[in-house]
Amino acid sequence: MKLILRFFGWAFGLGTVAFLIGAAGVAVYILTVTKELPDYNTLRNYEPPIMSRVHAADGQLMAEYARERRLYLPIQAVPKLVVQAFLAAEDKNFYSHNGIDVMGIARAALTNFNNRGSGRRPQGASTITQQVAKNFLLSGEQTVDRKIREALIAMRMESAFSKDQILELYLNEIYLGFVLPGYGAYGIAAAALVYFDKSVHELTLAEAAYLAALPKSPTQLHPFRNRDRAIERRNYVIGRMVEDGVVSTEEGERVKRSPLTINPRSPRQQTFAADYFAEEVRREMADRFGEKKLLEGGLSIRTTLDPKLQVAARQILTNGLIRYDEARGFRGPVTRIEDTRGDWGIKLAEIRAVSDVGWKLAVVLDSQADNARIGLQPGRDQAGVVVPGRQIGLVTADGVRWTRRAVNRALNPGDVVYVEPIAGRDGQFRLRQVPEVSGGLVAMDPYTGRVLAMVGGFSFDQSQFNRATQARRQPGSSFKPFVYAAALDNGYTPSTVVLDAPFELAQSDGSVWRPENYSGRFYGPQTLRFGIEMSRNVMTVRLANDVGMPLIAEYAKRFGIYDDMQPVLSMALGAGETTLMRMVAGYSMFANGGRRIRATLIDRIQDRTGQTIFRHDDRQCQGCTAERWTRQDEPILIDRREQVLDPMTAYQITSMMEGVVLRGTGTAVRELGKPIAGKTGTTNEEKDAWFVGFSPDLAVGIYIGYDTPKPMGHGSTGGVMAAPIFRDFMRVALADRPAVPFRVPTGIKLIRIDPKSGLRAGSGSGNAILEAFKPGTAPPDSYQLINPGDALASGGPRRGPSSETNRAISTGTGGLY
Repeated sequence: MKLILRFFGWAFGLGTVAFLIGAAGVAVYILTVTKELPDYNTLRNYEPPIMSRVHAADGQLMAEYARERRLYLPIQAVPKLVVQAFLAAEDKNFYSHNGIDVMGIARAALTNFNNRGSGRRPQGASTITQQVAKNFLLSGEQTVDRKIREALIAMRMESAFSKDQILELYLNEIYLGFVLPGYGAYGIAAAALVYFDKSVHELTLAEAAYLAALPKSPTQLHPFRNRDRAIERRNYVIGRMVEDGVVSTEEGERVKRSPLTINPRSPRQQTFAADYFAEEVRREMADRFGEKKLLEGGLSIRTTLDPKLQVAARQILTNGLIRYDEARGFRGPVTRIEDTRGDWGIKLAEIRAVSDVGWKLAVVLDSQADNARIGLQPGRDQAGVVVPGRQIGLVTADGVRWTRRAVNRALNPGDVVYVEPIAGRDGQFRLRQVPEVSGGLVAMDPYTGRVLAMVGGFSFDQSQFNRATQARRQPGSSFKPFVYAAALDNGYTPSTVVLDAPFELAQSDGSVWRPENYSGRFYGPQTLRFGIEMSRNVMTVRLANDVGMPLIAEYAKRFGIYDDMQPVLSMALGAGETTLMRMVAGYSMFANGGRRIRATLIDRIQDRTGQTIFRHDDRQCQGCTAERWTRQDEPILIDRREQVLDPMTAYQITSMMEGVVLRGTGTAVRELGKPIAGKTGTTNEEKDAWFVGFSPDLAVGIYIGYDTPKPMGHGSTGGVMAAPIFRDFMRVALADRPAVPFRVPTGIKLIRIDPKSGLRAGSGSGNAILEAFKPGTAPPDSYQLINPGDALASGGPRRGPSSETNRAISTGTGGLY
């Protein structure tokens, strides 16, 4: 007996020693692990990466930029149904455990034991708290050390954070997969948009259950690639919700039988044909704040874009480019498919097409003299697989009329071409081709510089190069108003007479520069108004020579057209290179009375907390913060912007450019029947065609040209190419606006004059116009010109004018010879 007791005593002692040694080892191990634990308190100040969102001026969503597509949603804003779905799927005891679910661990262990050898994925028992610890503070490695650290952090977090705080971190951090490649979702708010194009408050039970199913394996539960498995997992979550008493058995069974309906949110869905605009905003934001802030900072960017004007601008510019291109004839197919006897759809689907102009790629299956049978490029399903159906259509003689060929001479079997549906004719299509010529359009509020619409080319899919902001082109005669503004600001008047006659300038290399008018003719003495209305080159050069190119270069810089213009006479004819955006901003300063503006695509930027960190309009408003009216004075808007031009000079130029539209090179715009001022521009060999103009409240510029400059053909002037596009856009933009005349500044005198001589008009003059003069600069009743001579810049002799003419010249109201 003693031996037995001694044996048990010895065994107990040995066991105790072993237990103590083991416990000590575990304690040392846990102590070691604990020393390496990250500080969970950093979660208090955690700011997850949030996508930045770009909105149009009316608040509609334009674009989103993110590395991790996430919208942060406070737990108070998460619907109860969504919370219940995630708790049922991930951690039913979340609100009762202390970070570790012992019963869940036991249940998972038993299940895994029963499933051994079955090949099934082992069940985990991590609580939501543990998942937060892993996702935020630890790596994803599958090791015992990591699981122990995870459990320890989870228990500490439970004592430091409320359950709602932990759940908020979890629901906003988890990765929930993607529908479209590169369009993944982080957090439930973004997932609701990506998968269903809904806010979380609009989710149905089936949709909430599917999102709750995704954290286990979002890739394996893709709704199109693995639909059956996705439905199975969704129904599992619904079953758990039934078990938890959240959903009735009847409702659960009904929802389980419903299909998995996905409505993916397309990245292009809300762009309003504004790809160029959105990309320009992205570039500006990246330059201003850096890529990291843009992609992770959760910025809210309110732009200046007017969606209605943007859609009109895109369509009207596109139509103008197509008109020009089709007038030059058909260049042939995009490519060819040699054998169309089999399934031509698979081959056609592999050909990349521009997708942002509303056209379709098609392959010609057979062609006859009066029609061609075509097969349209098939789409792809949401899993990226080419759909099985094939759509057939016809291109009739009307659809190829612009090619000036019979159908079977324009189209051959195997040709791959672009086509566009003909409205009102089901199954009939018009042949199209992507224009080689391109251009840009900018519409701006002239008083604030807010860009209301911008188009940078025919198709963003075809080319992301923005011709409105990045293309540096010669503005040609559209630069002339700045030359005339410098003259009017320095003693000249609209009735000053300038000689339109041959002009020569000796060059340093011994050659002689002889500028010419577009018509090749000269018109003798003419007023400044006539010179700008009819865009006379020689008159402009003679005026610039007299005013002085250094002064004109200063005005060009003042208006932002050039940063450092060379003071040479050819620059007066627009030989330098600038951008369309700069030109429209410069013209806006004529429209607004000479105030400096900065073109902007952004009104306001807010950070993730809603604080405004940028506002374009920095004018101060005195009295705007009053909560109610107590008979105080009206608020005063203090405008400290620089006055770059005398308001009276600005109006004189505006009036003269009204004449361009009414009588000059821009008469294509006249049919609008509203006050419009503007100027055409055409460069040598018709390589660039411009029209820049404005109404009292809207400035618009159009530029047309090949990306690699080359002649567009004789007659392709700004008045022929760009002015009609300007007219069509303004017809839409001003459709609901009254015909308000331009504002006449205080001090301007409107006097009836003869537009040819610049003298006061007699009472019986039938063609008199009202001309704008500054005080003391009204023209004389008459003057006599005696032998003005050639006045060549190369040193030709001058002959004195009469005393009356001398007085006119000295006061800036007479002739410049």
